[in-house]
Amino acid sequence: MKFPARCAAAVARALVITFVVSGPSVFAEPTAVATSRIVPAQVRSGTDTALDERLARDWGLRPEEWARYRQLMQGPLGTYSPNLDPLTALGIEARSDEERNHYAELQVQAESRRVGKELAYQRAYDTAWTRLYPGQQRVNLPGAQAQSLGNRGSGRLAVFVKADCPPCDQRVRQLQAAGTAFDVYMVGSRQDDTRIRQWASQAGIDPGRVRAHTITLNHDAGRWLSIGLPGDLPAVVREVNGQWQRQ
Repeated sequence: MKFPARCAAAVARALVITFVVSGPSVFAEPTAVATSRIVPAQVRSGTDTALDERLARDWGLRPEEWARYRQLMQGPLGTYSPNLDPLTALGIEARSDEERNHYAELQVQAESRRVGKELAYQRAYDTAWTRLYPGQQRVNLPGAQAQSLGNRGSGRLAVFVKADCPPCDQRVRQLQAAGTAFDVYMVGSRQDDTRIRQWASQAGIDPGRVRAHTITLNHDAGRWLSIGLPGDLPAVVREVNGQWQRQ
């Protein structure tokens, strides 16, 4: 059966109209799905950016400096020293003397603020302990004065250590085996007596010598920074003619 020419043309136009009208609905759903997949990524990106900007401000850095720190920590520096703070990392990898001095100044200022807070907390801790547990024995927490290490003029050694430091543990064992009297100051103890006790147990400190005060366990509370000696921990120091020197 043959259609007249005009009827065939009408059918063709109807088919075109049907495709045009129905066509967009065929692709509408995939487009919506694709859009819904992009939105969470955009939200995460915005959140990460806001976090990076806040962290940069906390360290006194510009966003581009923080970005460089992140980049450095993804390379060899981050592999060898994964826990480096931003100022130290940027200072080590400084591209000029001016840049190195800039980060050194920022770090000194940051450390000064940190020490001030630690000393203030030390005083509050001492006061609270005396009020709540008068007369009870505890880890020795010397006065908050950074100048006073509790062994000035006594000839005793002051040994500065930190947690997760095998050389620190080894040095303390050597001193203990030699029968030396010394005062341990734990850097980064956060005024937590339990941290010091756990470290002392791990390092093999003799409790009898602690009870006899030939070895004392102390929070650093900024003392290592106040001495101003270069080098890493452990540090065995002694006062010589009013100056603290490594031994």
